[in-house]
Amino acid sequence: MKVLVTDPIADAGLDVLRDAGHEVETGYELEGEDLLEAVSDAHGLIVRSGTEVTEEVLEAAEELVIVGRAGIGVDNIDIDAATDKGVIVANAPQGNVRAAAEHTVAMTFAVARSIPQAHVRLKTGEWAKSDYLGAELDGKTLGVVGLGRVGQEVAKKLDSLGMDIVAFDPYISEERAARLGAELVDFEDCLSRADFLTIHTPLTPETEGMIAEDELDMLEDGYLVNVGRGGIVQEDALAAKVEDGTLSGAALDVFAEEPLPEDSPLLEHDDVIVTPHLGASTEAAQENVATSTADQVVAAFEGEPVANALNAPSIDESAFPRLEPYIEIAETAGKVAAQLLDGRIEEVEITYEGDIADEDVEFVTASALKGVFEPLEWQVNAVNAPQIAEDRGVDVTESKTRQAEDFQSLISVAVSDGEEELAVDGTLFAGDDPRIVRIDGYRVDAIPHGKMVVTRNTDEPGVIGLIGSVMGEHDVNIAGMFNAREAHGGEALTVYNVDTEVPDEAKAELNEDDRIIGVNYITLNGQA
Repeated sequence: MKVLVTDPIADAGLDVLRDAGHEVETGYELEGEDLLEAVSDAHGLIVRSGTEVTEEVLEAAEELVIVGRAGIGVDNIDIDAATDKGVIVANAPQGNVRAAAEHTVAMTFAVARSIPQAHVRLKTGEWAKSDYLGAELDGKTLGVVGLGRVGQEVAKKLDSLGMDIVAFDPYISEERAARLGAELVDFEDCLSRADFLTIHTPLTPETEGMIAEDELDMLEDGYLVNVGRGGIVQEDALAAKVEDGTLSGAALDVFAEEPLPEDSPLLEHDDVIVTPHLGASTEAAQENVATSTADQVVAAFEGEPVANALNAPSIDESAFPRLEPYIEIAETAGKVAAQLLDGRIEEVEITYEGDIADEDVEFVTASALKGVFEPLEWQVNAVNAPQIAEDRGVDVTESKTRQAEDFQSLISVAVSDGEEELAVDGTLFAGDDPRIVRIDGYRVDAIPHGKMVVTRNTDEPGVIGLIGSVMGEHDVNIAGMFNAREAHGGEALTVYNVDTEVPDEAKAELNEDDRIIGVNYITLNGQA
């Protein structure tokens, strides 16, 4: 596989890719047509914040499996377009958490004690001791906007230094906040109570510019620290509030426009401390995000769950060995069901019975949907299968029950065209041996592999012989056969494993016989 790296990452990440046997190509200044050409045959793309992964780039990358973001923010990646193309987008949220949190704490101390300002004046020969009367953190209130990984780490560090912590985060529970020593409050309360406010929320349409003039007025006499994402704070308003004394100071590592323009009002005020996006700039952090991103690219190539996928279901590493065999069973059941229904699919229901019902089956469900849609000639994988279902108006339901009549675990995939429903059930025998055990209510014991023929016929002597003879006349070798019937003399269903494709002439010849109700040729290796 070829991996294109368009922004610099630590050599340790490149080594992970090469050691796994993949080709690595770097192009750190690629843009425009050069970028489109370079990505055209890439299977993996690794970027940081410098490369815009647009819909145009994704359209050009016909072989692309995954985009890895060596860092947290993915504002530069069109995730919706990637999902439509079936391309995984993954980031490395843990790699620089400690570095970003430590830089936040450092900036908080720096702005509280005017460390950079005093340093510069002493370097120029001024002993300006009386000009700087700092603020102690002990006993002060820290407001945290966004109690994610970095926000939690900052809260823990500053809580241990004697600060009272209040936090705003609509996606975290009060119990979790309390375990971190934080009181969960609403946005306005967080601002008005904070002596120091630190920001750790992602940049989204909802958060862009969320801290403006009115919000800064609530932080009166306080300090603002942002080592999160630029664009969340309205910078002109911030500069004005420091200038007029509403705020005591500010410390920023990230900006709406980077590099920060020379005429930015933030550079005019001595009480605004700025650093050039250094939050993740430690040797350990750079190596961590590089190797984490590379590991996820390798996992995607090998068909394994991607730990930090943002647009695809993921599986916990400890659960993967238990679920891996069921991923294939679910996909196979979906393929068989879709090809047997042979019509417009309006509903899909995936049912989990037995031990499998205790697991997180999101990835398994996505694989079942992949199986359903793949025979219909749609470009589909586990990334975009749920989105394809939504776009096509296919209702998807998932149900679980601990009760399983005959098996330790069972997965059933049922498809419906609004009138007719057909279900295919699969399980694992001893030694992770996959089996299709029920088709449309008929109990079978079929090995789901390669090419299959499913026939429905009346249950009477000579029918199976007829089918075998016709197959033989058309050079189709039968590798295995599994027969089931509803009652003696009623209807029967038979599954044949065959070595070659069944020609239309053979199917037509069989269908001419009144005892044959239907013949379906099924392939499990791709489209029928």
